[in-house]
Amino acid sequence: MDIIRKYFPRLTETQEQQFAALGVLYPEWNAKINVISRKDIDNLYEHHILHSLAIARVLRFAPGTTVLDVGTGGGFPGIPLAVLFPECRFTLIDSIGKKIRVATEVAIAAGIENVSCRQLRAEEEKGQYDFVVSRAVMPLNELVRLVGKNISHEQHNALPNGLICLKGGELQTELQPFRRKAELISLSDFFTEEYFRTKKAVYLPL
Repeated sequence: MDIIRKYFPRLTETQEQQFAALGVLYPEWNAKINVISRKDIDNLYEHHILHSLAIARVLRFAPGTTVLDVGTGGGFPGIPLAVLFPECRFTLIDSIGKKIRVATEVAIAAGIENVSCRQLRAEEEKGQYDFVVSRAVMPLNELVRLVGKNISHEQHNALPNGLICLKGGELQTELQPFRRKAELISLSDFFTEEYFRTKKAVYLPL
């Protein structure tokens, strides 16, 4: 929890309680249904929760913003973002039912009410959203092809509606088709921990 307070010092009491609950619930569920690698569960707050919250450094979602988390796995980045932005609405989808079960149960147990979780492939999702978020789920060109239909034309935020992805490694080739529009953001600009040295966020207006 300390690393969350370090970078987000103005949490409400409810947010503190919900972030603390994630630290109990995820290890419990992960022992039953593996959504985080066993050796990485001890790094839950840094590698998964704080990493998810990096999207908040790209954009602070305005109240009423709707966000689709594609390939959420056990609920990342959607669940931490839902805690941080309680006045926004998050829809989490994944094609694997057991992962959606974990995300659903964690959200219910932590009292996170602005989340809905559904077992669904991205191409099956028909809803309209202000932003689509994802964490290393698929190459950018494939993601754009699948979710371009889901971006609403109504604007509510400081940045135009679009896609915010968390990625790592070498991205120049992947970003080449979008080089005129995509913005590449180094997470090491926000977080000093070694883990974030090669981590990036990609913002692509759509």
